[in-house]
Amino acid sequence: MKTTALIEAGPGGGFDIVLMDLEHHVIFGNGNTVEEAKEDLLNSYREVLSVFEEEGEPIPEDLRDLEFDFKYDIASFFNEFNWINISALAKVLGMNKSLLHQYKKGDTYISHQQMKRIEEGVHELGKKLLAFSVK
Repeated sequence: MKTTALIEAGPGGGFDIVLMDLEHHVIFGNGNTVEEAKEDLLNSYREVLSVFEEEGEPIPEDLRDLEFDFKYDIASFFNEFNWINISALAKVLGMNKSLLHQYKKGDTYISHQQMKRIEEGVHELGKKLLAFSVK
C-alpha cells in the first residue's frame, strides 16, 4: 500500500516525518537531516511490524507492504536536495534569492501559491534535465 509520508522541518531545527494515511496506527521518524528522519521512519515501521510478529498477531492491512510517497515542505526539500544552488534556482524561477533563502531556513511564511511556484519550477527544470543527452 502506498502511503503519504509528510516531511517537515521541526521547531528544534531537525526534521519530522509522519505517515498520513494510516487508519489505526501512528508511525513517525525524526532526525537532524531528512535522510536521518527517513532512516528513523523505516526503523519505526520495522519495529511496529516486529511487535505484531512477536505477539503472533496478523499484520493489519494498512501496515502491509507499505511504500512511502514522500511530500516535502520547502525547508525539508532543500535539506534533502542540498546540492541545489539556491541563488541559481531563484534566478531560474524569477524569484528573489534572499526570499528563497529565507524559505529554505524556514525564517518566513510561504504561501501555498509560492510553494506551487517553486514546485512547478523544479518540475520544469527536471523535464529539461531529462531531455538532456550527450553525443
